[in-house]
Amino acid sequence: MSPTNQSAIRNPQSAIPQVALESTVIAHGLPSPHNLETARACENAVRESGATPATIGIVAGQPVIGLSQKQIEEIANRADVVKVNLANLGAVIAQRRWGATTVASSLYFAAKAGIRVFATGGIGGVHRGASDSFDISADLTALARFPVVTVCAGAKAILDLPKTLEVLETLGVPVVGYQTDELPAFYSRSSGLRLDLRADSPEEVAAIAASHWQLGFTTSVLVVAPIPAEAEVPAEEIRHEIESALIAATEQNITGKSVTPFLLSRIAAKTEGRALRANIALLENNARIAGQIAIAFSKQEQ
Repeated sequence: MSPTNQSAIRNPQSAIPQVALESTVIAHGLPSPHNLETARACENAVRESGATPATIGIVAGQPVIGLSQKQIEEIANRADVVKVNLANLGAVIAQRRWGATTVASSLYFAAKAGIRVFATGGIGGVHRGASDSFDISADLTALARFPVVTVCAGAKAILDLPKTLEVLETLGVPVVGYQTDELPAFYSRSSGLRLDLRADSPEEVAAIAASHWQLGFTTSVLVVAPIPAEAEVPAEEIRHEIESALIAATEQNITGKSVTPFLLSRIAAKTEGRALRANIALLENNARIAGQIAIAFSKQEQ
């Protein structure tokens, strides 16, 4: 059964606007028990905004949009859950495996199901040293392909943020600061990188996205929302820990897909859990904003 066939995507229909949520953060992004607690908190944040959460995952080879609580618990606790990107999605389905969707694969399913708003933590981007490694996240090309408003706290701070912003511009992906004039830096509210676009309300975001797509563009609209001030780790403080973690990754010969989880885990440990708490706070904040944007879309159409 092809994943591009709508009948292959289990998506409970609802008259209430939906917000797509990824599942990689549940299976691979956060340690237990924070992963399950945060998944529930993000779904609740969407509901509090008036929208319906639709967490996406692969259950024994079946794509599911709107995982049940039992399925979310399994993805949080199983040891055999595959991190699903666009390159291995077909294989995971064919082999009837369990999978947790990344930003890229979540965008794919959200677009197929007609869900226009997606919330995540931080997108992937251009890795430091990419001129040698060519390590650039598939999140960027997915954002260029799927017309979904994507709410995040910027790109992960471990990345090359200036180059990531340049690639997004090259790909034609609008980057809209949500109540900010600069790119947030995941753990921190400030990166020093100025943005050309800003929106101060969910209604403004919905209007920008509608106009973008009415012009015939088919990219995502990337909405970058700063982490709540009380939860941030200041940029200067986190910068030192990132540099230390990058050195450790090189010394331990950690490469490819293993780099990001290694860096995030080490930074969380070195900051005595402050980075972990920041990650959880921004995930909930993004889910809440995404829900508000989904509601704004529905009102726009009335």
